[in-house]
Amino acid sequence: MLAFGVVLCSLAASPTSAEAPYPSRPVTWIVPFSAGSVYDNTARIIGKVLGDKLGQPVIVENKPGASGIIGTQLVQQAKPDGYTMLYSGVSPLAIYPWLYKKLPYTPLTSFVPVNGVFDTTPILVVNAAKPYETVNAFVDYLRKNPGKVNYGATLGGLVHLTGEMLQVATGTSMQVVPYTDFAKLYADLISGTIDGMFDFTATIRPYVEAGKVIPLAVASVQRLDAFPNVPTFKESGIDVTMTAWAIVVMPAGTPSGIVQRMSTAFAETMRDPAVAKYLEQNNFGNLGDLGPEKLRELIVSETAKYKVLVERSGVSVE
Repeated sequence: MLAFGVVLCSLAASPTSAEAPYPSRPVTWIVPFSAGSVYDNTARIIGKVLGDKLGQPVIVENKPGASGIIGTQLVQQAKPDGYTMLYSGVSPLAIYPWLYKKLPYTPLTSFVPVNGVFDTTPILVVNAAKPYETVNAFVDYLRKNPGKVNYGATLGGLVHLTGEMLQVATGTSMQVVPYTDFAKLYADLISGTIDGMFDFTATIRPYVEAGKVIPLAVASVQRLDAFPNVPTFKESGIDVTMTAWAIVVMPAGTPSGIVQRMSTAFAETMRDPAVAKYLEQNNFGNLGDLGPEKLRELIVSETAKYKVLVERSGVSVE
């Protein structure tokens, strides 16, 4: 898990004394992925508490499409007044720059970092009716059936990259099936249309508890509290570790006073007992102490890291 320390300074709620206190109306929080995704689920829980801290409603809007690029670009083009913000993961800001030659935004110049939310790790899950119940049995099956197993993923996203890294680490091959609708992805996984996927505790837990899918391995350094009997890839002899993160950014040009006001509100929200408990129960690391400057450092370092991983994986989307 990522760990950073930062002291958040409390600033006045308004950018200037002549203006109405910010925010004076609802704030729109764009989630560039579909309903049912980990970003959608967490935004709706965190957004309610955030609205209470701000004194104005936070309206979560899903704007999926093009692996999250559509929603990301929508925020890039929004008025930089603090009333539109983006809930971004690692993929749009640190992975896509190495996958798309004509990405319509530049992460560090199109946006201003606001605050961290969470980090977590992907988990490999498979349809419960498939002929493998352990990660080593799964890899053996891949070796005996090259190219015959498929997995669903947002094309070019972290879970897609995780699947490619698994193939590199084991010398096997799978077929990726692109999805933008998470409800459809899970429906196809449960029906057996696709064999497996990588996702996160908060979204896979109900299907695991219902016996519909089986978790085979986690891409973290240590086992997860929610699934203590599920091994890591590392302890299974497979060199795969991945960390996903989620942060909030606003359009470039947003006044610094507004950015700081929102950052402070997010930090308070992430310390809220109900939010902290939800994150802990679902294997999320709490990044609420990451303010604008630490987030910029995170984006820079993670972009460099994923350049290497993208090159190593050989993944291509164009």
